Amino acid sequence: MDTTTSPRPSWLRFPAPLRPGDRIGVTSPSTGASGEAAERVDFAVRWLTDRGHPVTVGRCMDGTSHVSAPKAERAAELTAMLCDPEIRLVIPPWGGETAVDLVDQLDWDAIAAAEPTWVVGYSDMSTLLVPLTLRTGWATLHGDNLADTPYVVPDGLVHWTDLAASTGPVTQRDSGVVAAWWRFHEDPYATEWRRVGEGAWSLHGAGSLDVTGRLIGGCIETLVNLTGSPYGDVPGFAERCGDEGTVVYLEACDDNAYTICRNLHGLRLAGWFTGATAVLVGRTNAPDSETMTQREAVLDALGDLGLPIVFDLEIGHVPPHLPLVNGALARVVVDGERREIIQTLA
Repeated sequence: MDTTTSPRPSWLRFPAPLRPGDRIGVTSPSTGASGEAAERVDFAVRWLTDRGHPVTVGRCMDGTSHVSAPKAERAAELTAMLCDPEIRLVIPPWGGETAVDLVDQLDWDAIAAAEPTWVVGYSDMSTLLVPLTLRTGWATLHGDNLADTPYVVPDGLVHWTDLAASTGPVTQRDSGVVAAWWRFHEDPYATEWRRVGEGAWSLHGAGSLDVTGRLIGGCIETLVNLTGSPYGDVPGFAERCGDEGTVVYLEACDDNAYTICRNLHGLRLAGWFTGATAVLVGRTNAPDSETMTQREAVLDALGDLGLPIVFDLEIGHVPPHLPLVNGALARVVVDGERREIIQTLA
């Protein structure tokens, strides 16, 4: 299969490739940064500056509560950055808890009228990345948050800055690495992941896999709250993708297996897997339940759909991170020792 031959749907809009000198905006649509966390964020800002990107840090950065500022202020700052032609990418310090309170506060008309800007992040940022793609057609980047950005990626993966800068297909392969963060009190200036083990993607539902589809997905616990709303119309996205189909990727943060199972059933009932060619599931440290593992939770909800499921990808709360672009045309191959994803940003 050749992912470069399909013309890009007219409703999909990809931001311009990130270039040296392009300004990056930092704001906290959810949780901000204070104390040791702020020290790490300052280091990450310097990391970007040293690589040629002037950085604008917004006013919504307070980390003393679960949100950085009242929702009206957070929404106004994020909207302003997304509509500022001088800012080519926006990234939060990390995820958080309740970014869902912003989805009906953003100025969607102004954002849709602006030139697309890269928006990067994961975890609670999924709550905003997916609606941005669904409502405006902007491609959005599910990748490291700012605090993770200085970490060097292991062989096989691509740093999000390189993915955002790409002009052609980008191939990423199973890294085989299972890692963890260095805590701020241990090393606020860490640039190497703390390796804790080895792992590999595994395929369920087929002997091998070679499919394509438009990527859409993120954190299960946050995205389930968008189902049935104007901000979570993944079935509409799939319909617009037509014969290209979708590749849905999901990852669990910390909810137990029973809760993840219920959430996945909710996504299934809302039609999120209609038109999908495969489902990708991120590696997780979320707890099992008394009679159900996290893997069994996925199979309970999705196992009867007849879709191939690829488990244990580096796409969530267990680092390192494999960045994916919502809206990109992806080719997913799992065949023997070959385990790779090729994304075309067009």
